[in-house]
Amino acid sequence: MHKDFLDIIDYSPEELQALLDLAIRLKAEYFAGGNEPVLKGKTLAMIFQKPSLRTRVSFEMGMEHLGGHAMYLSPDEIGLGKRESVADVARVLSGMVQGIEARVFSHQHVLELAHWASIPVINGLSDYSHPCQAMADALTITEEFGTLKGVNVTYVGDGNNVAVSLMQICAKLGANFTIANPEGYSMPEQAIETVRPITAESGAKLTFLADPHEAVKAAQVIYTDTWTSMGQEAETAKRELVFPPYQVNAQLVSEAQDDVIVLHCLPAHRNHELTDEVADGSHSRIFAEAHNRLHAQKAILYTLLKG
Repeated sequence: MHKDFLDIIDYSPEELQALLDLAIRLKAEYFAGGNEPVLKGKTLAMIFQKPSLRTRVSFEMGMEHLGGHAMYLSPDEIGLGKRESVADVARVLSGMVQGIEARVFSHQHVLELAHWASIPVINGLSDYSHPCQAMADALTITEEFGTLKGVNVTYVGDGNNVAVSLMQICAKLGANFTIANPEGYSMPEQAIETVRPITAESGAKLTFLADPHEAVKAAQVIYTDTWTSMGQEAETAKRELVFPPYQVNAQLVSEAQDDVIVLHCLPAHRNHELTDEVADGSHSRIFAEAHNRLHAQKAILYTLLKG
């Protein structure tokens, strides 16, 4: 197993499946009376450059459930790469805590932390990828369908960091991944090209479309995210003219498979990318998905920090 958890692409299908199986076991164990304190005496330093609800709470409670401790470090306290170099932060923390979780703007900061740290580094979100979210997504899909293998997953909207990690885990575990996005808002070509060889091994299919209605025809999972991610606020007005045809609403959901579920990494801008009717409707699994961040995170912490 790797020292760090930086990107889904770094892990083999077997390793990812082992993490999912562990998440399922830890979730059942927690609801049966609590998790064993396997991380007693261990501390996770949590570096945040961006606001957070699910990432912060899932990691703090995950450490607590496993007997450890989490320490929140705000942007003002660290000033990552500004007040203090990334390399120095990594080396200082390596002598004081047992792990680092970082929620940052630049993916390069995560890579640098992992390079200089002698302890595990977890990517809590970067501008390139969101692997912890993808693990929770995979857990939610597995709970619904029993597997990812052969499941048709359609992402509607901006080809952002969430879409990249979702595509990666679908490719690794054999789910068919379709994305519909407007011209100019596709995923990075680098991300797509690194995934293509993987699909040859897993049997997963990749499909890239512009029409969301065509994209959802065979969908068992419809996934969407905000039209404007953190750090893109200057583009909000422009994006709100481009993305309305990609709204996940009752009409779009009705065009998918009867057993389709709807996912969203949250926070949702309701009645923009996702209507209230769908978010609170029978197909929605967005809150089960949010809760699964806790159990997916615990599997990552257990694997990297238990030793």
